[in-house]
Amino acid sequence: MLFDSHAHLHDAKFRKDRADVFARAREAGVTRFLTLGDNLRASREAIALAETEDGVLAAAGIHPSAAAGWDEDTARLLEQLLAHPKVPVLGEIGLDYYWDKEPATHKRQQDCFRQQLRIAKRLGKPVSIHSRESNADVLRILAEEQAGEPGGVLHCFIGSYEEARRGVDLGFHLGVGGISTYPKLGDLREALSRIGPEHLLLETDSPYLPPQPRRGRRNEPAYLRQTAEALADLLSLPLEEMAQIATRNTERAFRL
Repeated sequence: MLFDSHAHLHDAKFRKDRADVFARAREAGVTRFLTLGDNLRASREAIALAETEDGVLAAAGIHPSAAAGWDEDTARLLEQLLAHPKVPVLGEIGLDYYWDKEPATHKRQQDCFRQQLRIAKRLGKPVSIHSRESNADVLRILAEEQAGEPGGVLHCFIGSYEEARRGVDLGFHLGVGGISTYPKLGDLREALSRIGPEHLLLETDSPYLPPQPRRGRRNEPAYLRQTAEALADLLSLPLEEMAQIATRNTERAFRL
């Protein structure tokens, strides 16, 4: 059975057919899900879905795109959400330098990221980390904040073997999604192959980043099977064994 370790199933893009999305996922062997918020509102929506849908857990966090709104009230409200029994993970948090190249914006993101890592350490919550064109700073901050203590996952990992190795050595797993099947990302596949299966989680990031055979469509958890098949092939493992390893890794990474 497959565990989708990173999705946004509370997203409005699933509003009209969410029940069918879950039915297709379960038919494909995906039975457990983590749906992640990226601001306070979305985190509340994620929790509401986890309260009503079997097999769903939620994460609450402030994404770097929302870092400008970080303040003491946000921190207090986030901690309240993290106290919910259906919320084992703090996320989605991190850095994103793709959209905004301004150093001042990067500084705000870094401050927000650090504050959330400190909350995670204090509460004992693993984290799910977003990094886009920011791996060097993400890895540096994780080391400086000693964030391997709560641990977690580098979600949708894209980077070199050296960056993957450093993330694993810091105490983190690597999230493997549909983007790992894209033809131009051979270097990523080589890095994942060298790291090996014991540090990898499977994810969709639904409704974003579908695997290569589904590109151009809305992503959904049922497509996780195609990513699992591709990863199993890359690592020369039977699909069933790959699924078992990835699920066990997810349980360990998120302390489930």
